[in-house]
Amino acid sequence: MSLSEQQAAALSAQTVVVAAGRPPRERDQPVNHPVVLSSTYFGTGALGDGDRGYGRYSNPTWDPFEEALGQLEGAELPGLLYASGLAAVSSALSLIPAGGVLVMPTHSYSGSLVMASELAQKEFVELRTVDIADTDAVRSALAPDGPNARAASMLWLESPTNPMLGIADVAALTEAAHSAGAIVVTDNTFSTPLVQQPLALGSDVVLHSVTKYLAGHSDVVLGALVTSNGDIRSALLHNRTIHGGIAGPFEAWLALRGLRTLALRVERSQASAMVLAQRLKEHPVIESIRFPGLPTDPGHERAKVQMKGFGSVICVQVAPAAGLSGADAADKLVRSLELWLPATSLGGVESLIERRRRHTAEPASVPENLVRLSVGIENVEDLWADLKQALDPLDG
Repeated sequence: MSLSEQQAAALSAQTVVVAAGRPPRERDQPVNHPVVLSSTYFGTGALGDGDRGYGRYSNPTWDPFEEALGQLEGAELPGLLYASGLAAVSSALSLIPAGGVLVMPTHSYSGSLVMASELAQKEFVELRTVDIADTDAVRSALAPDGPNARAASMLWLESPTNPMLGIADVAALTEAAHSAGAIVVTDNTFSTPLVQQPLALGSDVVLHSVTKYLAGHSDVVLGALVTSNGDIRSALLHNRTIHGGIAGPFEAWLALRGLRTLALRVERSQASAMVLAQRLKEHPVIESIRFPGLPTDPGHERAKVQMKGFGSVICVQVAPAAGLSGADAADKLVRSLELWLPATSLGGVESLIERRRRHTAEPASVPENLVRLSVGIENVEDLWADLKQALDPLDG
């Protein structure tokens, strides 16, 4: 592969996204790895001898992406690519021992919450949900008082959270979790490794929905996990192999191609998000706004310390207007837009918007009138003009 650990550590992340995972520099070699479409490989099939063996175990097209993501997250080992973000979630949750305790944010990706809740209903785990921005409350959930209280087995972090954009004190919470004997998994999808590196803040495992910012073009469904712990990685790899949550080679190739422009996309979308958040905050139709880049945001000071930016997701609550409830006004806003796309997802080149509570799996604590905006890479003035033409008629 193209970059050693030492080389990657010496380079900026903006360079690593372009340089990592390249083929050897040999005459007539391609500058990018080709797609390998094969279910099996010549050899004995003895994986301990270095053979790939079978397509469920390994694929040469996964390797460059896994190397690049591991280096971007500052890991000592390559990442692991999965068929979807939820496949990665499932694999990470498999690290909890039977009957163990899982502490998870009240507001986090609904798929993660649903999967954890189903495990709890089957009594595979005990689930404790908590406001992840309340450090003392999380500490209490990790190691509650009482003679029969059980310490947590895993702390699941999101920061910023989906969709409420709460900011956790990642370093403090990972320290508390480790003191309680818990492993820490951090979903870093919203931030990307360019904005936040949870391993450096103490997390044991980092999770990504590769579908979002890493691939960045709304054309693949993939997930990934990254760790520097060899035993944890071996357990995750075993789970992926046995449960079959593997990525298709063509999707892996597309994801690496998308990763090459991550730095440019993140820079543009973050800058635009800051402009839009400042303007939305002043619009009379906006009842409240969450964006960690605003000095008035509850998570701003914490985000300044542990992030290299503030991301490009904005959440607003739309005020009741013109005889409409807040939820109806939010729906009207979304329907009235021409450039912004009403769709579920985030992190692509296009700007997306949706009212989150239209999804039945969304926690009831998410306000009915909450709208999530994923800022893409379009011209910021065009994005604002579209928002303004949809917001202004709701005023009065």
